[in-house]
Amino acid sequence: MATQTREEFRYQGQDKKLHVNFHSGHNRTWASTARFVVMQAGPQSGKTCFGPHWLKREMDWSGAGDYLVVTATYPLLRMKLLPEMVKVFVDFLKWGTYRAGDKIFESHERDHGGPAQRIIIGSAKNPESLESATAKAAWCDEIAQAQFTREAWDAVLRRLSISEGRVLATTTLYNFGWYKRDIYDQWRKGNKDFDIIQFDSTENPAFSITEWERAKASLPLWKFNMMYRGRFERPLGQIYDSFSEDSIISRFTIDPSWPRYVGHDFGPQNTAALWYAQDPATGFFYLYREYLQGGLSSYDHAQRFKALSGDEQIIRRVGGIYAEQGWRDAFVAAGWPIILPRMREVESGINRVYGWHQQSKLFIFDDMERYLEEKFSYSWRLDDDNNPTGDIVNKSSYHLMDAERYLMADFSPEMVENTTETRVVRNWDEPSGRLDHRRNRLRSRRRARAGAR
Repeated sequence: MATQTREEFRYQGQDKKLHVNFHSGHNRTWASTARFVVMQAGPQSGKTCFGPHWLKREMDWSGAGDYLVVTATYPLLRMKLLPEMVKVFVDFLKWGTYRAGDKIFESHERDHGGPAQRIIIGSAKNPESLESATAKAAWCDEIAQAQFTREAWDAVLRRLSISEGRVLATTTLYNFGWYKRDIYDQWRKGNKDFDIIQFDSTENPAFSITEWERAKASLPLWKFNMMYRGRFERPLGQIYDSFSEDSIISRFTIDPSWPRYVGHDFGPQNTAALWYAQDPATGFFYLYREYLQGGLSSYDHAQRFKALSGDEQIIRRVGGIYAEQGWRDAFVAAGWPIILPRMREVESGINRVYGWHQQSKLFIFDDMERYLEEKFSYSWRLDDDNNPTGDIVNKSSYHLMDAERYLMADFSPEMVENTTETRVVRNWDEPSGRLDHRRNRLRSRRRARAGAR
């Protein structure tokens, strides 16, 4: 196995002090003075082993108090992060002890009868575990993973608000989620609070050149650049590659007179809904509310939908496949009527949504986090030659994408240019008094013509 020339990353010298051999990516991160510093790099590039040393320096600068270490999931904590923390703070530095039951490191140094410093370990999957602390600095590991939610990031910022503490984030890239919009794009726009240090896995002298070449030869270029180089690229096979980030806009107050439409997807554990408003002057649609909840009855969901909608002018609600009429009936009984989508084929609905994005006539408020996470990761499965197939990767997980497809299939984006209204392709079975009247009148005419013959 070919490797680069390497030295031990950390060791205790004859002077009994801890010595660390940073590579160039480490040095650039260490030198950053930004409040939010991100080490965005490939796997095995030395991200996790760097974190404890950065945190220790912040603790030396900021003194007594609490500090946070937040990882995407507890399994990641056990596999890599926790052993590195124990190795540095307990084994090498003899700084303190680790209380496994509470997931807290405590310093030997005392202050007012208690530990002078504590390091609280939390999981992004459980943001509530972070809410009791007032911290002076934080290290967030694998922040770009899907399990590290925007809610967890907001919880970290709240804990640091009094001290305006600094954050180190270390991550490999996985998808186009909230991290890209709220951190990476802020850096790209020149926000000096953020500093992104990107580097390849090969910056780590211990990384195998043979493994690098194998990954480069076997992976699609976009995936290789994201996973091993820390560089964002649109995934091959992304279903809505027509979706532009220019369509993600800041929230504004919607005119109460604008008509509203709701798309639904059913499921006992994942009932989804998306609310859209349409500007009558342009025909453009604006997604302004998302809903994804489980463990409730259809009646309970319906009451929540009503409470969220308030006095909004809901024109129609669409959702579910043909076989899910029982769900629609249950919502009708609960006072929230939902009708069958016009298009039954998945690809036909996707094509209709694709057209709305392609023509830049569908806009998304930038706080629609779960929707955007689904939108950017919604992908066709690739074959052995990395060509898109007709199968959707993890299709059953994309409840908001289904809700959108069910609704937007009834609208034609081609009809909004230079017009004040968008054609709505109405379902013949829609429970509407006017449609019932038209249907009955047509049937009467047909019977009359048949009798005349």
